Amino acid sequence: MITWKDIIFPNANSPVIEQIIFFHDHSIIILVIITILITYIILNAVENKFTNRFLLEGQDIETIWTILPAIILLFIALPSLRLLYLIEESFEPSLRIKVIGHQWYWSYEYADFNISFDSFLIPETEIKISSFRLLDVDNRLVIPFNVNTRFLVTAADVIHAWTIPALGIKVDAVPGRLNQLTRISSRPGVFFWPMFWNLWGK
Repeated sequence: MITWKDIIFPNANSPVIEQIIFFHDHSIIILVIITILITYIILNAVENKFTNRFLLEGQDIETIWTILPAIILLFIALPSLRLLYLIEESFEPSLRIKVIGHQWYWSYEYADFNISFDSFLIPETEIKISSFRLLDVDNRLVIPFNVNTRFLVTAADVIHAWTIPALGIKVDAVPGRLNQLTRISSRPGVFFWPMFWNLWGK
């Protein structure tokens, strides 16, 4: 589980979040190379006492610094488009779960089994020493692993945000709109997410 001071991704629990992490690392490597190159060019221009009298106009260098960024953008855009396709890919699900956001709690429905329940935050007066404050709930959503699961997310009153970082899920729950996404959990475990993306108050 990630904590407030972590600057890394949580441990991946689905193929989608693994691909998101790979794309993040790929983009960061490109950005580091660009930053090092530009820093070297700036320092070289500042420290160099020699000047080039043909620097004001040069078709070759202008062509290079126009084409090179376009090629770099292609190296970022193509994996990004592939990842967007993977995230939105919807396979035939083995299990359907409907997620309904309410003010200060969530409702879950296992559509295939006619099971529904509400999930409330555990109040601070009832919290155990082993529980996580503002994360633990009284009824946890149970998702089987290695099963293709479709989540149908909506809200009953106002806009909410439902997220499971370990699965690479972050979706808005909007009243009157049904958002759909499909995920496969790779391994068993307890994965917390912020009950409400922005917690106000204490």
